[in-house]
Amino acid sequence: MSRCKIGVGLLGMGTVGRGVYRILMENQALIEQKVGLPVKVKKILVRDVTKDRGFKVEEGLLTDNAGDILDSPDIDVVVEVLGGIRPALDYSLQALKRGKSLVTANKDMIAEHGRELFEAAAANGCDLLFEGSVGGGIPIIRPLKECLAANRIHKIMGIINGTTNYMLTMMSREGLDFQSVLREAQALGYAEADPGADIGGYDAARKLVILASIAFNTRIALDKVYVEGITRITAEDIRYAAELNYVVKLLAIAKESEEGIEVRVHPALLPKNHPLASVNDVYNAIFVSGDAVGDVMFFGRGAGEMPTASAVVADVMNAARNLIKKVPGIISCTCFEEKPVKPMGLTSTKYYIRLKVADKPGVLAGIAFVLGSNEVSLASVIQKHTDGKFAEIVLVTHEVLERNLQDALRIIKELSTVNEISNVIRVEGE
Repeated sequence: MSRCKIGVGLLGMGTVGRGVYRILMENQALIEQKVGLPVKVKKILVRDVTKDRGFKVEEGLLTDNAGDILDSPDIDVVVEVLGGIRPALDYSLQALKRGKSLVTANKDMIAEHGRELFEAAAANGCDLLFEGSVGGGIPIIRPLKECLAANRIHKIMGIINGTTNYMLTMMSREGLDFQSVLREAQALGYAEADPGADIGGYDAARKLVILASIAFNTRIALDKVYVEGITRITAEDIRYAAELNYVVKLLAIAKESEEGIEVRVHPALLPKNHPLASVNDVYNAIFVSGDAVGDVMFFGRGAGEMPTASAVVADVMNAARNLIKKVPGIISCTCFEEKPVKPMGLTSTKYYIRLKVADKPGVLAGIAFVLGSNEVSLASVIQKHTDGKFAEIVLVTHEVLERNLQDALRIIKELSTVNEISNVIRVEGE
């Protein structure tokens, strides 16, 4: 029997859910033209059907019973925008097992439970689409799966958390300290009341798991990602980086080498002339290097109601087209290899090191000796200021193995002439 429309069920009507509903309603004529059939919202799962949502929702759409969506024969595509793991995962698996295509923007669920979701989708011939899970409105999942599919991807490097990018931008522009900028970001709604996932790097790590798994055709476990947030970045680090012709960004980096896949999230000094260095405020950008295409960069708003909803609705339209063509499930999982994850100690980069040391002769020579003994060579040394008792020095190394640097730092930390190792930040993009 031929279809006369595509029925959509929304699980959730928070920030992204509102945007999805608005786009599907306001652009329904355009969407119908592009898909070939009407795409109609049939039900929306909410906690409280009586709540005032600030805009008109068609009568009869709201329900507090998930079964009205999961069990309905009139719903072909389920859109999960609840967020978190439970009950989103349970509902998503139920939808797939009932033969419904699933669209989600849930990075936590995809990063941590992608395998079982893809297995359920494959077993039931359904689409599982998740463009909105990384980069908000920036197209990156489909380009990696399709447009760049002929390439061997060598590297992904991106700014994929808008909260931290806004904070580092403001620290750079205004010379403000970390806590002041965090309070401002919370007041503007860019940072949550509990900002730990953002400033700790965990939000970016989940997104990197998704990107790396697709790019390198192997499933990356979240606990294999090295994660370091921005909580130790100070106004001094931002200022000294600028003097050295760098900017500080929270980067998500994935590379493939003979030792395995390198996956890490951490602050880094980027040269001011690097394409990612000019990505400011809440914007995101993802830099991809492939063997055939060379370097490409995807840039745009990485979060928010309408940008993320844009990606979600595009997935709904793709799922609808596949249902019309009777080819749901055509976009399958690309994790068909099993590659090891490279230990962090075997990664190599340059480093910025800020130290507070005794202000007396021979101190720098002692530190340089320890570094040299651990195969760490220095590219530059700058003394910033002294108070007569302690001097602050900034070292920048040549490229070095992580484990060698960490071995050296453990010894330096114990030197009687070293008051503190104030910060250590990697240098990337050179």
